[in-house]
Amino acid sequence: MGLKRTDEFRQDAVRIALTSGLTRKQVAGDLGVGMSTLNKWITAHRDTDVVSKEDLSLAQENDRLRRENRILKEESEILKKATVFFASQKP
Repeated sequence: MGLKRTDEFRQDAVRIALTSGLTRKQVAGDLGVGMSTLNKWITAHRDTDVVSKEDLSLAQENDRLRRENRILKEESEILKKATVFFASQKP
């Protein structure tokens, strides 16, 4: 039978999973729990105040900004490659 985790541990795991910016897989691995276990804890604590609305809102904004930043970096790399390509094309 698996190791019994305290309610405090579960709540901390949920808080980390929802606000850290890490993937659930990373959080589960770091904490030594299975993905399905972590997902069950998140589902069970979804409607509780484990994470304040403000913290959750900030975490969601951070996720959005990380995605936007990744896309902008990818676009920048594409433009750099295009600049090098067109600069090497001599008429």
